[in-house]
Amino acid sequence: MIRNSSRAQPERMTRVVKIRKYSVQRVMPQIFRRFTSQPSEGLHVRTAFSLIVAYMLLSPQLAWAFQSHPAPEGLYAHQLAHVFFIVAMGMLVYWLQVNDFVRERAWRLIQISCLLFILWNMDAILGHWVEERVTSDAVIGEPDWTQRIVLDSSMTWLYYFLKLDHLICVPALICLCLGIRSLYKTALKEEVHAGD
Repeated sequence: MIRNSSRAQPERMTRVVKIRKYSVQRVMPQIFRRFTSQPSEGLHVRTAFSLIVAYMLLSPQLAWAFQSHPAPEGLYAHQLAHVFFIVAMGMLVYWLQVNDFVRERAWRLIQISCLLFILWNMDAILGHWVEERVTSDAVIGEPDWTQRIVLDSSMTWLYYFLKLDHLICVPALICLCLGIRSLYKTALKEEVHAGD
């Protein structure tokens, strides 16, 4: 049986239109609307999830967020994770630069966040290495807000400055959030212009 080629052509065209319709710039606002405007079917799940999280935060019995690195396997795996994170961020920085995405403000902010994450990971790798070499006498008190570092050697000074890694990580997260927000606003503008 011979197929009519004129019938196949419109199907192909509608498929191409559908693929373009669901591009990344158009899907992001749709996903956001789905999660914020579900009437009641997702309300019970969200309420149950919120109650579980509130229970876990308000009645902790174990410090689940505490991360220790028992020697040597935990520290090796943790350091490797930092290395992999550096490689991933480096690849993203390179890819954004090569493909000229950094012309737009949003992608520039994301690239800056990647560079800051690379710097933060290098700081963390060095910080973990120094932490293993600092004597136990250099750290006084329990591991809470009252813990103090005795700055009596160059190694403890280095340890102190490397522990200020949040001064790199927080700006990286801010740049990432601003970049994503800028992408979202651009997608909303394009959706409004497409609707006109």
